[in-house]
Amino acid sequence: MTDRPLSEAKVAVFLAPRGTEEVEFTEPRQVVEDAGATVDVVGAETGEVQTVNDDLEPGGTYEVESTFSAVSPEDYDGLIVPGGAVGADQLRANDDAVDLVRGFADAGTPMGVICHGPWTLVEAGVVDGRTLTSYPSLRTDVRNAGGEWVDEEVVTDRGLVTSRGPDDLPAFCDAIVEAFAESGR
Repeated sequence: MTDRPLSEAKVAVFLAPRGTEEVEFTEPRQVVEDAGATVDVVGAETGEVQTVNDDLEPGGTYEVESTFSAVSPEDYDGLIVPGGAVGADQLRANDDAVDLVRGFADAGTPMGVICHGPWTLVEAGVVDGRTLTSYPSLRTDVRNAGGEWVDEEVVTDRGLVTSRGPDDLPAFCDAIVEAFAESGR
């Protein structure tokens, strides 16, 4: 593997209108950029969005470059969906975000989804028959959607990489780079 295994890749990173956990957005984005990927920040509307720390404290602001409705899974080689309880709840309530996640899953495009982010997977109906992890409070949601929930720092199942939360970011980031590089897209 080269020093920049994603030098040909283009990756989308979701950013909710408010409530995305800052470190779950910034660290994976930086890791895939460092691996050579071009990254687009995608959200409900373009413009500045504030993140949060520990779900309650204000974080930094970041630019949303494209909207959910303006992009397509065919535009990307991977997708990252960060958590944050409020942000993930907003994403699962946004039809365009849910449709986009479903499109990524249908296309077999690798996805990295962390913390509360799997709510969007559940809403998109793409959990059935898969093994994944998440923030522990989502385990019943995952099981009710037909998935097998496990308590592990990172789980990869057919290109879907999931982790429980910020403490798992090192393993999560390594796994998404590997999944995106192996996809051969």
